[in-house]
Amino acid sequence: MEPSRPQPLASRLQGFGTTIFTEMTALAQAHDAVNLGQGFPDFDGPPAVLDGAIEAIRAGHNQYGRLQGVPDLNRAVAEHQERHYGLRYDADAEVTAFAGATEAIHGALLALCEPGDEVIVLEPCYDCYRPAIAMADAVAVAVHLAPPRFQVDAAAIEAAVTPRTRAILLNSPLNPTGTVLSRAELEGIADICRRHDLLAITDEVYEHLVYDVEHVPIATLPGMRERTVTISSAGKTFSVTGWKVGWACANAPVADALRSAKQFTTFCSGTPLQLAVAAGLRLGDAFLAGLAAEYRARRDRLCEGLERAGLDVLVPEGTYFVLADVRPLGFEDDMAFCRELPARAGVAAIPLSAFQREDPPRHLARFAFCKTDAVLDEGIRRLARLRG
Repeated sequence: MEPSRPQPLASRLQGFGTTIFTEMTALAQAHDAVNLGQGFPDFDGPPAVLDGAIEAIRAGHNQYGRLQGVPDLNRAVAEHQERHYGLRYDADAEVTAFAGATEAIHGALLALCEPGDEVIVLEPCYDCYRPAIAMADAVAVAVHLAPPRFQVDAAAIEAAVTPRTRAILLNSPLNPTGTVLSRAELEGIADICRRHDLLAITDEVYEHLVYDVEHVPIATLPGMRERTVTISSAGKTFSVTGWKVGWACANAPVADALRSAKQFTTFCSGTPLQLAVAAGLRLGDAFLAGLAAEYRARRDRLCEGLERAGLDVLVPEGTYFVLADVRPLGFEDDMAFCRELPARAGVAAIPLSAFQREDPPRHLARFAFCKTDAVLDEGIRRLARLRG
């Protein structure tokens, strides 16, 4: 008798299963629901950025670009970091373009972690973090943030540090909670990084979607520029999530390591799209102020609608997501609520528990407000059925 073959999926990825977005999108489609679950805008970005891509394609910028990125994009990212945060990076030596922020996160973990190294993650968190750590043969060590404010407890992070800890993976503004880490919270994390010689890998893709608070890159704090990989992308700022143009800023030795990993994955991507994003990064403060104001209005519109539907709302400080407590409607389990919602109300949302592997809060659902007013209004109208 021949020995049975192991299942095709490698052991390091077993247990992650299918993403919650696949399940909830299928339910939304089956019930013709307004999809407030998936976090992508249903409107296009600024014409200057879209036209820039078309012009770059027509101008013949359609072949492989440099490993580290198209020169104009690298310069635009460096200019952006200095203009907004006072961080100076050498465009050629310290800025690296990636196929979106997710690839940048994977690249950083692959380049910087040895097998068995530990990476501290703050949960609930974006659902790619744990698989990315696993694919680097590293080990995720979770520090849980508790609702309703999801504040960082520096003592809890300190307690999670071991001799195997290599890095702390941060996300601020934080998906899925809408939290923006305060300067004091970041100073506590920076102190831990400095004392234990840790790297900070920071996902800052929502950096310009903040409301009435300040976004502080941890790289701006004393002693942190040289030990931080700052990651962002064009998708959220310019409403072009399908373009997958991201970047990482890090000191030259770390950037060299990132490029060593990247050269054997995508090597390069989206030459004309990188040129268009470079133009977008130079649109100026008026564009960014208008972006934040528009999203603040969408946030308030959805929060008010959720409250009218009988949910308790946790108003977000950043991102384009809002959490709502489902218990006032008689639900004790967010997964059950979200699975029932498309059929019951014709709306789709995402359970917060999907973003935390161990002991997650089970009473909060995440709704996205990166939608047109018409779509938000239709979703709100349908959510009113929950009170009926």
